[in-house]
Amino acid sequence: MQWELIVALVVAIPVILFPAAFVWYLNIGGAYAAFKEAREKRAAREKAPKTA
Repeated sequence: MQWELIVALVVAIPVILFPAAFVWYLNIGGAYAAFKEAREKRAAREKAPKTA
């Protein structure tokens, strides 16, 4: 491999991976928040007195 190609790869790979990792982080964070909210709602619903 020529050194120019190696330098180009070293520069291009982080430029591509950092935004992809950031979007992945946001998606996982949003899913975690949604699961947590649903779990809290379920716990509140089960704890509430049931009316017949």
